[in-house]
Amino acid sequence: MTETALFSETLKERTWSAHGDSEHSGFMEDLMRGNGTREDYIELVAQHYFIYEAIEERMDELKDNPEIAKFNFPELIRIPSLVADLEHLLGEDWRNLITPLPATVRYVERIKSLDDWAGGLIAHQYCRYLGDLSGGQIIKGRMQRFFGFEKAGVEFYMFEGIENPREFKVTYRDNLDNIGWDLEEQNRVVDEVLVAYQLNTDLFQEMSAAKLAALS
Repeated sequence: MTETALFSETLKERTWSAHGDSEHSGFMEDLMRGNGTREDYIELVAQHYFIYEAIEERMDELKDNPEIAKFNFPELIRIPSLVADLEHLLGEDWRNLITPLPATVRYVERIKSLDDWAGGLIAHQYCRYLGDLSGGQIIKGRMQRFFGFEKAGVEFYMFEGIENPREFKVTYRDNLDNIGWDLEEQNRVVDEVLVAYQLNTDLFQEMSAAKLAALS
């Protein structure tokens, strides 16, 4: 990493391969090609609930941290949308019908283990939410087509408070570039983004294994 490079560009460059590995896992490829089931999608939504709950609880707890404040966008909050999706998919008793997989538990534990490290939490937010604003929109369209959803069931991917996702992502990356992290902290954040992508890949692999075990 050079000191003259924009951090957001370096971050994207150094994590692109890991992002691709996660995005092209067997579980997600099946779901995106129409080879997954409605139950597969429901399981994905359920696991997302636990992950986003952990991120958003920590973002709220650290909201007075000046670094967190630069990334604490109310329009990114996903828990209300996930709750709406789960109510639609599973009914009012959804909370008693979902359980975090071991990989999700490890993911959540990692987020909680960051304590007050703002850069680490921002790394996990970056990994998830910017992906939701990008490739997540393709996922939304496929799920609508495959399973007949309109809004209910895919509200998670609908950022109604963000009129122009492209402009929002530019603002987000500008904040990354201007936050003032030194080279050591930038490297730490890059490493944590890589951890986040690996945790996501591990989750997809576990979901694939669980599905195969259920079919055998």
